[in-house]
Amino acid sequence: MKNTSIWLVVVSLILSVIIGLTLARGSGASKDKVHKNIVIGLSMDTLKEARWQVDQRIFVDRAKELGADVKVSSANSDDSIQMRDVNSMISDGVNAIVIIPHDGAAMSKAIAAAHAANIPVIAYDRLITDSDLDLYVTFDNVKVGEAQAQYVVDAIHGKGKIVRIYGAPTDNNAKLFKQGQDNVLKPYIDRGDIKVIHEDWADNWEPQRAKQITNAAITNHGHDFVAILASNDGTAGGAIQALKEEGLMGKILVTGQDAELAASQRIVEGSQAMTIYKPIKSLATTAAELAVKLATAKPLIARDELNNGKTMVPSVFLPVTTVTKDNMMQSVIVDGFHTFEEVYGNVPANERPKH
Repeated sequence: MKNTSIWLVVVSLILSVIIGLTLARGSGASKDKVHKNIVIGLSMDTLKEARWQVDQRIFVDRAKELGADVKVSSANSDDSIQMRDVNSMISDGVNAIVIIPHDGAAMSKAIAAAHAANIPVIAYDRLITDSDLDLYVTFDNVKVGEAQAQYVVDAIHGKGKIVRIYGAPTDNNAKLFKQGQDNVLKPYIDRGDIKVIHEDWADNWEPQRAKQITNAAITNHGHDFVAILASNDGTAGGAIQALKEEGLMGKILVTGQDAELAASQRIVEGSQAMTIYKPIKSLATTAAELAVKLATAKPLIARDELNNGKTMVPSVFLPVTTVTKDNMMQSVIVDGFHTFEEVYGNVPANERPKH
C-alpha cells in the first residue's frame, strides 16, 4: 500500500509537468535558442489589414530569435483556403501550428487534423470553438467591448441615439466585443436613456460594409444620432467616410479598435474619437515564445481558461488601453507602435504636442 501511494504521488507530479502550461516569460527558457530544426506554422486569416502585417512581422522575428523557422500562409478570409493551408503545414511536418482563424467554428477541423499528427495548436487572438485546442493567446476581448461602450457612455453623458456596427459574424471576437458593449449599454438602453437606432454586422470586417451600414442609418434616421459604436478601426474608417460625404465628419463620435496608423491619424486630426490599443508586440512575442515551447515539449503555465464549447482551453489574456487624442503620446507613440511623424504628419506644427 505504501509503495502504491508513492507511485501515485510520482504519477501526479509527472502529470503536473505535462499538463501544466507555464508562461514564465521572464525565465531563461523563453530566451534560449532551440537546438534542433523547429518549424512553426502560422496560418493567418488575412494580411489585407495593416494590423495583421505587424503581427506577422513580430511573430516571425521573435521565433527566428529563438532559432525556429516560420511557415506563413494567408487565407484571404476563405475557410477552405485556410483549411488547405493547415493541411499543407501538417504534411510538411511542422512542430506546432498557430492559427488566426477566419471562422473559429470552421477551424475546429484543423485542430482535429493537427492532433491526429501529434501537432499542438495555438489559437491567436481569435478563439477556435468546439475543439480540443491546446492554448489560446489573446487580449481580453470582452473588456475591449466594455471600454469602447464606456467611452461612448461617458462622452454622451449617458443619453442619446447611437448606431452600432459589429464585426464579422464569423469571428468569435466580434461576438465578444458585442458582449462587452452590451454589458455597459444594457442599463442605459433599458431605461431608454440610450437608443440604438440602427445596427448591423460588417462581413469580413469590410470598411465598405461599414460605410453601407452608416449610409442606411442616415437614410432611415437622418442626422439625428450622436455616436457610432464601431467595433474596429477598419469599420470606423468606413463609417467616417459615410459621415464625410454627409458633412458630419468630426461631429459624430466614432469608436474603433487596433490603433491602426490611419485611425491614430484620424484621432489626432479629430474625425475619430478613440481606439483600443492592443500591444501587438506583446501578443505576437508571447505567442511565438509559447509556440516554440509547445514545439519543443517544454512545460508552460496559463493562469486563465476559456470555454470554447467543448473544453476549457488554457488561455493567456493580455491587457488593453483606451487611446484618445489626450494619451496618444503616452501609449501608441511611447511604445513605438507608430512614430510621432507618422501619426502627427498632417497636424500643423504649432498644434502638435511636444516630444
